Amino acid sequence: MRLLTVGAAALTLAVGGGVVAGGMQDAPPQDATPAADPVAEEIRRQLNQEQAPAADPAPANPIAIVPPAPAVETAALEDEAVPSDEEKEATDEDEEEGETDEEKAERLTPDTPTPRQRRRVAIVEAIDKITAESMRFEVEVGGRPVRFNQALIFTARACEVSAENEPVADSIAYLEVTLQPRGTVRNEPRQIFRGWMYASTPALSGLQHPIYDAWVVGCKE
Repeated sequence: MRLLTVGAAALTLAVGGGVVAGGMQDAPPQDATPAADPVAEEIRRQLNQEQAPAADPAPANPIAIVPPAPAVETAALEDEAVPSDEEKEATDEDEEEGETDEEKAERLTPDTPTPRQRRRVAIVEAIDKITAESMRFEVEVGGRPVRFNQALIFTARACEVSAENEPVADSIAYLEVTLQPRGTVRNEPRQIFRGWMYASTPALSGLQHPIYDAWVVGCKE
């Protein structure tokens, strides 16, 4: 009987503890609070006991600070004196004393632009950005169109080279580029470029297409 009584009491305590634990898990969470830190509390107490160092009180009105004037080297300025207008005119006259009237007229006459020279053949370079296939080929001005990669058709209308007195040596070609893949005869060709191409600036004046790029390289006889 004693053993039965002890077992029943133990079973009752176990069931009661389980019910209490389950009730605590189902309860709403409580707010977290910082843990006690005795070291931090001691440091905070010592800082509160320290007094601020003694110093002069702040002025009632702000004090203006004037920066010192920069030192100017007058000797260097005197050495670099600016010539007067009379001295400039005298210098110009001395330079033009040995110059004849024809030389002076030639010097003062602005350079007249020399007409550009036309060429018979335009040199074009094209690339397929998908297959990385590139080719440099010739297109005759006013001649038979040229097909590239079975899709692009190039027609040259003019090709010129810059004059000798122009600041930049360049080759300029007027091209027409048409897209018509081979085997699609029923579909009409679609023109994707028409205008001047400059060899000096291929990125600005070349053909820009999702698949193809083309630009002029030069002109030749």
